[in-house]
Amino acid sequence: MFRKITTLIATAALSALIVSSAALAADPIVIKFSHVVAENTPKGKMATKFKDLVAERLGGKVQVEVYPNSQLFGDNKEIEAMLLGDVQLVAPALSKFERYTKQLQIYDLPFLFKDMAAVEKFQQSDKGQALLSSMESKGLVGLGYLHNGLKQLSCASAIKVPADASGLKFRIMTSDVLAAQFEAVKAVPLKKPFSEVFTLLQTRAIDGQENTYSNIYSKKFFEIQPYITESNHGVLDYMLVSSTEFWMGMPEDIRKEVKKALDEATAYGNQIADSQDLEDRQKIVESKRTEIITLSEAERNQWIEAMKPVWLQFEKEIGKDLIDAAYQANI
Repeated sequence: MFRKITTLIATAALSALIVSSAALAADPIVIKFSHVVAENTPKGKMATKFKDLVAERLGGKVQVEVYPNSQLFGDNKEIEAMLLGDVQLVAPALSKFERYTKQLQIYDLPFLFKDMAAVEKFQQSDKGQALLSSMESKGLVGLGYLHNGLKQLSCASAIKVPADASGLKFRIMTSDVLAAQFEAVKAVPLKKPFSEVFTLLQTRAIDGQENTYSNIYSKKFFEIQPYITESNHGVLDYMLVSSTEFWMGMPEDIRKEVKKALDEATAYGNQIADSQDLEDRQKIVESKRTEIITLSEAERNQWIEAMKPVWLQFEKEIGKDLIDAAYQANI
């Protein structure tokens, strides 16, 4: 009788273990995708597309959760949060990787790329693709580039030539190159989180900021900044990254499908980035809340002459061969 009871208990325990294991096996892999911009930006739309593609193709195997507008983490904390396992996918501006590799500072160099076609050409080149794996020793795996566009200067006062920026305070991302860029025109750069920019502008704690038209429009900066100088002086792109531990920890077949969905969503986001840039610019014009200042060739050349020495300042950290390759993408 005792042996029978023992057998029943063992059988029940084994059954419970099997059921428990099956339940665990059925739990989906959760990918928390955290970003700091609005849902109606190119990055926001890309994230939603990625979520939809994964749901369609991987069903209960993988679940993507998107957290826009710094809901989980601000732009100065999201990479650290990912390395700690609090989120699994982020797409920070390229400026945010300065502490992990100096090479990506190349994208902050002022007036390096003449247009987004040149940016795309460089990013798809061998050297551009190699930068995706430049942080693997730090636990980060680059999964692709996501476009936003070229940056403009918004300000409380009209800015046409470098002398107009002298003494003014501009918010920048955490980037030594961007700090040097504004210092080159005798402006005061302040490293502040993206989520704080509207309040800083509204309270006049800063005079201006640099951003793409999609961010200026979606975050309503144009409503409190009377002037936007169409400088196209730099690129604001992102890198999609995951932690090496999480990414390589996924089963290979699932990782392959997730990457395929991510590539398609990125292509979708990049496709709409250019058109949205033009559309949001037009919406700003139609709002009549701010004046867009178009620079003459002579005025723009003054900005180039003032800021280009920054290239030489960071040449050793970035690599002259890399800067030369990026510049050649303009041809």
